[in-house]
Amino acid sequence: MHGICIRAPASPANTHYYTAPKTDRAMAGHAPTMAVPTDAQLIKAQADLWRHSLCYFTPMALRCAVQLGIPTAIHRLGGTASLSDLVTALSLPESKTPYLGRIMRLLVTSDVLSSPEDGIYCLLPLSYLLVEGVLIDGEAHQEAIVLAATSRHYLEAALGLADWFKKDLALPLPSPFEEVHGATILEESMTLLDPESDKLFHQAVAAHDHMGIGTILRECHDLFKGLDSLTDCCGGDGTTARAIVQAFPHIKCHVLDLPKVIEKAPPSEAVNYVAGDLFHSIPSAQAVMLKLVLHFWSDEDCVNILSHCKKAIPSREAGGKLIIIDIVVDHPSSREMLETQLLMDVLMLVCTRGRQRDENDWSSIFTKAGFSDYKIVKMLGARGIIEVYP
Repeated sequence: MHGICIRAPASPANTHYYTAPKTDRAMAGHAPTMAVPTDAQLIKAQADLWRHSLCYFTPMALRCAVQLGIPTAIHRLGGTASLSDLVTALSLPESKTPYLGRIMRLLVTSDVLSSPEDGIYCLLPLSYLLVEGVLIDGEAHQEAIVLAATSRHYLEAALGLADWFKKDLALPLPSPFEEVHGATILEESMTLLDPESDKLFHQAVAAHDHMGIGTILRECHDLFKGLDSLTDCCGGDGTTARAIVQAFPHIKCHVLDLPKVIEKAPPSEAVNYVAGDLFHSIPSAQAVMLKLVLHFWSDEDCVNILSHCKKAIPSREAGGKLIIIDIVVDHPSSREMLETQLLMDVLMLVCTRGRQRDENDWSSIFTKAGFSDYKIVKMLGARGIIEVYP
């Protein structure tokens, strides 16, 4: 086959060539410019390929740790445990000891656990979140997030991603999750498909929503200062609203959520529960809060939701505002934090019709919904705290 030969930088004794097929040359219109990788680059690329292809074993190992109860066992053993301690505490066959050690080694390398000396394991902040019975600032347990994200339904939806891209589907586009399972996550169709998984997914959303409210109240105290009333949209069982009222007893809090959620909420004198739908009507208040809600929805749906929020609050001069706590992609952050934001975006792509948004995306939907201004109050990890003004 005729083609174009490109010589890679190499010693005369180790010269390599890349031959571009004639069809490639015709399509590109010019010669390829990439040099053939050196031996060192190829060795690293092979290792990186293995790592990217196999890194799904890290969440599988984390799932295993949660199902076995490893973080809880370490905590109950005083915060430090040997491999033999864990095998005994977890009632595992002694023959599995070396195999458990291999899982623990991966969890240590992945910063889930620490190992101050060989064969000794301690909790880190991440694994502390997975200890049964330990609550931080009244937040929900985080185990459900691990179990939901590594569930069969999520993984099968992700495996169908290439097929989803190839199909010319009618608008509005269903998510790959809907296409694979014929059900919509967190809706009645999912309850009918698999009640136990649906319950787990709701628990994961609650853990996702409530995590960090204590930090937000401490780090962004002025966010709620001066408010006399607030509506927490999709506020679930009222965990977030109760934390706000505890910090600001004068604020009258409403929690809006679907009837099936509200009927399971614990009684509270501090919170007024309202069964409803944020697409139709939102209880009036000086401020409306959307905490990790909008990323589940398309831009069009978000504009609709925000329009109802605008109707529920007074003018800016009267102290009216919208409080959004959600991911802001690519705001100044570490590479690891950006990767987390982008992984969350692909999760939304696979399992919902929503997405994560950068500041320009947020600004666009605020404007379309009729808001006049906004400011990012603070970045807390992957999330941004945004005040939006009518």
